[in-house]
Amino acid sequence: MHEPYALPDDLAGPFSVRDAAALGIGPERLRRQDLRRPYPGVRVRASLPPADTLRDQVREYSPRLRPGQFFSHETALALYGVPTPPWPHRTAIHVSAYRPAREPRTPGIVGHRLQHREPAWSDDLLGIPIESPVRAWRQAGMTWRLDDLVAAADHLLFASPVAIEDLRSEVETMGDPRGILRAALVLTRVGVRSPRESTLRLVLARGGLPEPEINWILRDEHGMPVAELDLAFPRWRVCPEYDGRVHELDGGQFARDVDRWDRIRREGWEHVRIMRHHMRGGGAEAVRRVRDALLRAGWRPPQ
Repeated sequence: MHEPYALPDDLAGPFSVRDAAALGIGPERLRRQDLRRPYPGVRVRASLPPADTLRDQVREYSPRLRPGQFFSHETALALYGVPTPPWPHRTAIHVSAYRPAREPRTPGIVGHRLQHREPAWSDDLLGIPIESPVRAWRQAGMTWRLDDLVAAADHLLFASPVAIEDLRSEVETMGDPRGILRAALVLTRVGVRSPRESTLRLVLARGGLPEPEINWILRDEHGMPVAELDLAFPRWRVCPEYDGRVHELDGGQFARDVDRWDRIRREGWEHVRIMRHHMRGGGAEAVRRVRDALLRAGWRPPQ
């Protein structure tokens, strides 16, 4: 069998069989072994790396998108960099269309046909249509757990132009069948920089502890900044911090962290380092550690 002839540069990435035909590429060439078939009607050069990331998987599917279809739900959130539920959750590829357009029915793709409304998707991020982050957050509320929705909302308020009023307006406009989105908005806070902070904050609240300040600037007696504390109880000079490291892989960073913890303690604060294993089983050990520190500092639970 002869070597397959080279494909044009226009087909360097994932491409549809339809686009190939428009360039004069016949079906026999598209059946050759130098091309992968990730989805029906899509071809990718076998020499390209496998699509291991969600972003690459989305790019491989995008040639199959029909007019009016766009990536939505948790797929859109992940593409915007929003934290998705932790393992064992596996982010699926969701593709939606507003009526009267039709959703896809492709193996491996979760299709949605949504009630008619003015589209809000954008192709500014990757050159492919992606649902707005506000709408995608509400869509994720159909399946995600409360804590995951809070972490996602915290991220949107910190890392994007989204405001809490935008999320609230979307929920009021489109509804909340599970009631979980409104509950998540009550727990969402501005300024939270990581899903680990969101998780620890929620665990402490459920443990009956007072609500901490977020991103508190600790200053010395001269008013000079000493450290920015992820979570802080200024009244009792206690600051819990979630350290999700399994091993101290970066010796330099760990040394800087130790120096920072020492500076915090020299200001008369108790730094409570919460490790990943303290968060197991609902975070009871994390709550105990922070509670004990608060009690030592004079806090008393409400009677």
